[in-house]
Amino acid sequence: IAGINKENKRPTATMAEEETFDSASSGASATYPQQCSALRKNGFVCIKGHACKIVEMSTSKTGKHGHAKVHLVAIDVFTGKKYEDICPSTHNMNVPHVKRTEYTVVDITDDDYLSLMNEAGDMRDDIKLPSNNDDLAKDIKGKFEDDNDAVVLVTVLKAMDEEAVVGVKTGNESKQ
Repeated sequence: IAGINKENKRPTATMAEEETFDSASSGASATYPQQCSALRKNGFVCIKGHACKIVEMSTSKTGKHGHAKVHLVAIDVFTGKKYEDICPSTHNMNVPHVKRTEYTVVDITDDDYLSLMNEAGDMRDDIKLPSNNDDLAKDIKGKFEDDNDAVVLVTVLKAMDEEAVVGVKTGNESKQ
């Protein structure tokens, strides 16, 4: 204790005695706030801690002094599960930072892990074939195994520290 405050006669703290808060994150948040009324269909929103894509949205006017409410119907981008939420239009909701990246499929291991290469030539082997979407997994395997010199590209979606393959297409480059 450094001294006593003369106005309220309470002890004052020194700089060393004040609380410090350490964090282990990189400083970037997985989400950012956005007003409900600014959200749009096909945009992204966090509902119950899940990164979701908005598929339906409606605004309802309430009573004389009430707030307009926004009714959201959204689908989890990783599991495909449907979520609903109702929020006053003036309130903020969390919106996930969503990043799409295209990778070239180099190999598919026996335990369904994808060997992927980005445009810079960096390799990664930590993403599995989609387990919640059998059609997409079969499509990726089918296109990769059809050796017709077409490059198989997958789209990986990253949001809230989760990553998953959400799309596949074939390029016109030849495999090397």
